[in-house]
Amino acid sequence: MSIPQSGGGPIENYAQLVEVLSKGCKPKDQWRIGTEHEKFGYCQDGLLPLPYDGERSIKAVLEGLETRFGWDRVAEGGKIIGLTKDGANVSLEPGGALELSGAPLETIHQTCDEVNEHLAEVKSVADEIGVKFIGLGAAPEWTHDQMPLMPKGRYKLMNDYMEKVGTMGTAMMRRTCTVQVNLDFGSEADMVQKMRVAVALQPVAVALFASSPFFEGQLNGHKSWRSRIWRSLDDARTGMLPFVFDDGFGFEAWVDWVLDVPMYFVYRDGKYIDALGQSFRDFLKGELPALPGEKPLISDWADHLTTVFPEARVKQFIEMRGADGGPWRRLCALPAFWVGLMYDQTALDAAWDLCKHWTDEQREALRVAASVDGLQAQVDGINMHDLARQVLAISEAGLKARARPGVGGLVPDETHFLNALKESVETGKTLADELLDHYHGDWNGDLKRIYAEYAY
Repeated sequence: MSIPQSGGGPIENYAQLVEVLSKGCKPKDQWRIGTEHEKFGYCQDGLLPLPYDGERSIKAVLEGLETRFGWDRVAEGGKIIGLTKDGANVSLEPGGALELSGAPLETIHQTCDEVNEHLAEVKSVADEIGVKFIGLGAAPEWTHDQMPLMPKGRYKLMNDYMEKVGTMGTAMMRRTCTVQVNLDFGSEADMVQKMRVAVALQPVAVALFASSPFFEGQLNGHKSWRSRIWRSLDDARTGMLPFVFDDGFGFEAWVDWVLDVPMYFVYRDGKYIDALGQSFRDFLKGELPALPGEKPLISDWADHLTTVFPEARVKQFIEMRGADGGPWRRLCALPAFWVGLMYDQTALDAAWDLCKHWTDEQREALRVAASVDGLQAQVDGINMHDLARQVLAISEAGLKARARPGVGGLVPDETHFLNALKESVETGKTLADELLDHYHGDWNGDLKRIYAEYAY
């Protein structure tokens, strides 16, 4: 989840809302890669999720990272809730999952080094206090009541609102984890093409990265239960966004959609003010019930942009949001997958050619089928396994064309980061399929085996 925004003066007109997004346009040589990933922490002995406070806790992990590795603390209400260093930050998800939001970096080599360093630091601190972390799309066993809500004002407000809309919002907050990548665009037209590819092909990422076939200790009938949860969260702020494919889509259309998404809060003086269900359009007129007579700041708009949760999201970059969290290798594979598609124009054009003829109904059906069947999904003659093979080949070609070397020039490009996904396409099995094979095979239905065998 995002941290509160700051800076910027009052909003005087609609054009400023659009300008916030358009300022994200950058020349290609300034395009960067920002990788984010979440992971569940648990006590090694009892295999239960971590509380916020105590000897074995989220707080203890954060303080250990702060003390031993030079991170700067972020506090709210006197409590440590995150860390920052060198353009990256570590934050808490609502149920206590730990998130790394990486710095904007030039290559997958760099972003993977960053992930590796972070996980090594976390493991070093966690091992000393009997804590482990695991990357999966959904908590395999834990119930809602076993996962405490972290002490952040934003989460308390969201939790209350989630209980009134949809049916699975609180499950998303407490019991799901993702890996995502944030990528730049060069112009409004570039943003439009990238968003259309991002939304249309997000089901491919859902299928390839599916890792959540268990929930509350049971089989759930889906390869990605995380994706299933997102489908019943809040229709006003989630989904496959058919308007992205309309003629004339651009920054203004995105602004208009976000303006119609009900608000959660306004952040003032270190506190979250309840604005649940209220209208940002009213805020622009000085008629927000939560702050009568007050007009929004640019930072309020930046905050509101973080409260929409579609499959891909526009801010001053584009967020790819469809993938389940996973093990070490797949945390590097996700940014490689999307960078290969998005940062080479020939690859981007080829990716769009694959999906530009799909209807709104087909895109939504692919989203549903990917969460249920993974690579085995079938929609209107579209075979997900074949589609994933084609998309992965385009991504690999895009990475080869980028030709960004690593390891002092010994590695010619970034294509090897796709190896985990190539193995899935070659075998037809994702991590979810692998987990199910273990469950029905050598684990003999003992789901607790997942912790020892898949922890970082």
